[in-house]
Amino acid sequence: MGKKPNERRVGTTEAMAKVVNLRTSPQKLNLVAQSIRGMKAELARNELTFSRKRIARDVLKALNSAISNAENNHNLDIDALVVAEAYVGKNMVMKRFAARARGRASRIEKPFSEITIVVREVGQEAA
Repeated sequence: MGKKPNERRVGTTEAMAKVVNLRTSPQKLNLVAQSIRGMKAELARNELTFSRKRIARDVLKALNSAISNAENNHNLDIDALVVAEAYVGKNMVMKRFAARARGRASRIEKPFSEITIVVREVGQEAA
């Protein structure tokens, strides 16, 4: 009478990876996510490797994790993988203060965000 396994959140030819606490704003992270949407997995890796954005290294880790999940957990062919979805969400915001003139203070917000990458195996006819 064990527990039932969780249902898959993605399709049978898909694999997913999610990174939750990335120390950047969702707007900046979305610029990097936009650059890899719809690309083949290997081209997306190259794009992120040579990107000048700081957060691209963390997105590359997420992409590598999604590719590894596809290969090891779902037995998908890594040469036929495409970045099907790469979407960004808000997370917590650290609130700090900065001292101002006349004893006042102003608020500094340091946002965190999260990214979800879904890779999909496409057949040779689609590629």
